[in-house]
Amino acid sequence: MSAAAVSLRAGGARSFAGTGTLVRLALRRDRVLIPVWIAVITLMVLSMPASLRSIYGTPAARADLMHQMAANTSLRAMVGPVFADSLGALTAWRVGVYAGALAAVLSLLVVVRHTRDEEESGRQEMVSAGAVGRRAPLTAALVTAAAANAVLAVLIAAGLAAQGGAGAVAFGLGVGGTGLVFATVAAIVAQLTESARLARGLTSGVLGAAFVLRAAGDSASSDGSSAMTWLSPLGWLEELRAFAGERWWVLALFAAAALVQGAIAYELAGRRDLGMSFLPTRPGPAAGRLGTAGALAWRLQRGGVLGWGLGFFVAGVVYGGVATGAADLVRDSDQAREIFQRMGGQSGLTNALLAALTGMLGLVAALYIVQSVLRLSGEESSGRAEPVLAGAVGRLRWAAGHLVIAFGGAALLMLLTGLGFAAGYGKDVGPLLAACLVQLPAIWVIGGIAVLLHGVLPRGAPAAWGVAGAVLLLGWIGPALKAPQSLLDLSPFTHLPKLPGGTVHWPPMLALTGIAVVLVGVGLAGLRRRDVAG
Repeated sequence: MSAAAVSLRAGGARSFAGTGTLVRLALRRDRVLIPVWIAVITLMVLSMPASLRSIYGTPAARADLMHQMAANTSLRAMVGPVFADSLGALTAWRVGVYAGALAAVLSLLVVVRHTRDEEESGRQEMVSAGAVGRRAPLTAALVTAAAANAVLAVLIAAGLAAQGGAGAVAFGLGVGGTGLVFATVAAIVAQLTESARLARGLTSGVLGAAFVLRAAGDSASSDGSSAMTWLSPLGWLEELRAFAGERWWVLALFAAAALVQGAIAYELAGRRDLGMSFLPTRPGPAAGRLGTAGALAWRLQRGGVLGWGLGFFVAGVVYGGVATGAADLVRDSDQAREIFQRMGGQSGLTNALLAALTGMLGLVAALYIVQSVLRLSGEESSGRAEPVLAGAVGRLRWAAGHLVIAFGGAALLMLLTGLGFAAGYGKDVGPLLAACLVQLPAIWVIGGIAVLLHGVLPRGAPAAWGVAGAVLLLGWIGPALKAPQSLLDLSPFTHLPKLPGGTVHWPPMLALTGIAVVLVGVGLAGLRRRDVAG
């Protein structure tokens, strides 16, 4: 071997130096985030066979479901087509798209956090001053995301093995493969942008486009043959047809996409300087709109608020449009009616379904408020809070700017959700708006817990994600599994009135609002007394 070849190989090896150490660091930093997301996704999937067995327990009921889904374009757009009537196939149909989307979100959060977030905060510059190769941070981020998706795939496959070994393996690999595809998408976007929040926003936009393409394709065709379905990684997960005559070759699409996108990310990473990006960032004004702490908070979080708001409005339109059809789909099933009535009340099946759907979006809004509140932690840990607090800005004033965006933004999201439901459903604007806005006290309680943790136990602030995940899990699968009421009562959402159609009881809502106020107050008091992280 020539000296030049040896030197080139040594240089390539040096570019990955320190990868193992960075992987261990990433796993340590994400020791809460990754397990919580994996647990939520896995339990959501594994709880579905028992729930479906109670709803569609006979071959006739499953055959009727397949017939109705073939004729209902709106429901196909929401959850995809049904390819077989076994419990395994129905599980893949019912939660496949959403499990894949959640795996994608987990992956993009991990990759952006350990690439662009580290560069933006300045920590990567210090790390790179040591014995760390140029491509080690990107490699560590992708390895961490791949490990998370591998664990998720194994747990799903093991949990569904009783429904059919081949189908379980195919479904697990499909969900993990979807996450890995979006991990490499996030890796590319992290090289293109200079801002971590923009990287998360653009990658989320790609995920949203994938969902829309899949929904349009599934709406146009009942057998998955639409070209639009094949343009989406979420569509590939359907086309894998787990438990319905597996198409193993579809896994090659996930592998090819991940390899090609990963290669592009590595090429881009090697062509830019640390902290730089290929898409220039427009410099913002230093005065005027940024003259107050609240204006700065809005500038930092407006992209997230607008992105979440658009997503909630579209979800409201879609769910409102399918409400009547979905109610007709489960009208003849006593078990399905019981589940929706536990989730949405006893005031008619359509009202119960609408109440359940608005409640589910309220649970998702809890994730928004946790993310928005924990922006305070990000500003502290990155050192950006110190220059702001060094001026004529007090801690409470600085925190208040972000909390107004968090708590007011949650109200905006639910308002847009209500307008979307009204647009999709076509009537009952007032009751639907009330059904969405009534979720706010419970959402604010989750936000208050995040404020409390940030103010009193800043190192434990990420545990707020665990709280939100547990509440989400209780709300989504608790009624289907007939969980004890004492367990369901641990969620603040259990104590809200079931609207539309139900009766509003003000004491629980006022109590939840008061709890949220107390939590925020204690958290701000802790923030005022403790040292600011740097």
